Parts: sequence; structure tokens; C-alpha cells
Amino acid sequence: MTATAKRSAGLLLFRRTDHGVEVLLGHMGGPFFARRDAGAWTVPKGEYEPDEPAWDAARREFQEELGLPPPDGDPIPLGEVTQTNGKVVTVWAIESGLDVTAVVPGTFTMEWPRGSGRVQEFPELDRVEWLSPARARPFLVKAQTTFLDRLEGHTG
Repeated sequence: MTATAKRSAGLLLFRRTDHGVEVLLGHMGGPFFARRDAGAWTVPKGEYEPDEPAWDAARREFQEELGLPPPDGDPIPLGEVTQTNGKVVTVWAIESGLDVTAVVPGTFTMEWPRGSGRVQEFPELDRVEWLSPARARPFLVKAQTTFLDRLEGHTG
């Protein structure tokens, strides 16, 4: 990792059901991911600066991304992965039965279409769903599938 690598931190919620473990993932909002599913789903997470503890950033970003306070519970450290874009992502898992109908996603603005001079607002996450790890795997950002493997080591 270089000194300029961006860092993100997040919380991977999981719940136990009659059909097994499910994880809470979000579909990335905005025009780049609007018509994609493969590689367009993510753990709720966000970037932070080097002087902010990753755990604090994970909790803050959960609130910003989902519009809900992060759940209480015993966090399970799932470590970090480096995505293909070079970003280092650190994640903790927490068992929770969060109601997805209560989610009010945060938003971001960007010029769209590019070069148009028109600034639009988009949701950080345009969908949030509980998925089995097997169902989540093809949709999740590839490097983040490692978190599913690590979670299985704690819940399996």
C-alpha cells in the first residue's frame, strides 16, 4: 500500500434465518451503476482520513450511507482487503436484524452527464437488501467477497 492509497471502513451486518446467514449489502447509487448488478453491490462503507480511527469511520459511514445509527453489538473484525482500484477497505461484522424499510440513504452530487455543467444529486446506495452469501457473491465488489469468507469462519 502506498502512502496515497485511499482507505474506507464499513460495517457488514449479518443475521441468522431459518435458511442460514444473510448479509446486508447496498447497491451503489449514481449513473455508473444504475444498470449493473455484478460488482455493483458493497458493504456499507466510506472513506476516512488517516487521523480518524477506522472503527469510528465505519460507524460514521454506516450512519451517512443508511441514515440510521449503527447497531450495537459485539463487532467481529474481518480485517482489510485491497480492491482493484487500490483502495484499502477495513470491515467489522455485527449481528443485527436491521429493517431495510427504515433506510434513508445519504446522497452525493456530481456533474452528470460529464461535461454538461449540470450537477445532480444521487443516493449513496439506491437499494439495500439482505442476501445469502452465495447469492451476494456474484454481485459484490470482487475484493469484498473475502469478507464473506471471513464471516463464514465466525458463523459457520
